[in-house]
Formats: sequence, C-alpha cells, structure tokens
Amino acid sequence: MPNKNIFAISGSLRAGSSNHNILKHISGLLPADVGYNIYDGLATIPPFDPGLDNDTPPQSVVDLRHAITAANAVIICTPEYAFGVPGQLKNALDWLVSSSTLVNKPVVLITASLGGEDAHASLQRILSALSAKVVDTLLIQFIRSKINNEGNITDDKVVIDLKNMTNSVLKAITK
Repeated sequence: MPNKNIFAISGSLRAGSSNHNILKHISGLLPADVGYNIYDGLATIPPFDPGLDNDTPPQSVVDLRHAITAANAVIICTPEYAFGVPGQLKNALDWLVSSSTLVNKPVVLITASLGGEDAHASLQRILSALSAKVVDTLLIQFIRSKINNEGNITDDKVVIDLKNMTNSVLKAITK
C-alpha cells in the first residue's frame, strides 16, 4: 500500500491529449511507494450551482472532493482554451470553493499549450483563492512540438523540468 498519494487532474477532456500524456510521463518518475491516480471524471462534474452546493452535492462532486482530500498532493496539468482556463476544469475548481478541499494542500500546476500564459496566470489566482499551497509551476509552450505521435515527450528540457517539478511535489509531501 502506498505511503503517499498524488491525485492528478488533466484540464483536457480529449483522449490522448498532450496534458494526459504529461501526467502519464510523471507516473514513471515517482517512487513505487507513492500512489498516483489520474482523474478521468472531469466530464461528469455538473455545471456549478450554488443552490446544489449544500449537504448533498452531486455524487461526482462528492467523489472529487473525497479523492482530493485523501491525496497528499494534487497535480493539475491543463491546456489553454481561448486565452483562458478550460471550462470544465474551472467548473470543477468552483465546486471546491466551499469545501476547503484544497486549503494548504500541496499543488503543482502545469500549463501545456501553444501559449498558455493567460490560463497559467488565471489558475495561479484561482488556486490562491482556494488557499492551495502551490509548490511549483511549469509553463510548457508549443507542447505539440515536444511530444511525438506515441505520446512520448521528446524535448530534453521538458523532461528535466518535469523531473524537477516531480521532485518539488515529492519534497512537499515527505516533509
């Protein structure tokens, strides 16, 4: 049984996305005693409705909150859509506001897109509003030129940056 657990969220719903491939790459960088779960339920989260954010929120929201609470750290890897955060990811984060799920939780933010600066900055503000403990951030621009058709990262700098980021999150959860 793993000593520590990391919960990973891809901001892209597309199967085989660059962001999902980055999260898969990270799984190979972790020690065997660290559990790692890539969340695939983002599409099941209903639109945020404050009227439903009560003692009995939708089950998919309950499941997301429990998974994050059980994790020692969270890694978010997302693209940028129309100069912003993908709607489904922002929606899921909105559901976390009242639950305090991310308060002081170590979080790593990776934005991997063509540009990504706006989504990256916006997510940092959102995570600050959620009182998450952002331990590292990484902006990977022109991501499609850095991953091959099989989903493998081909850029040496990105490989090194991901290793360093993984070390940051491991350090945060082993203190």
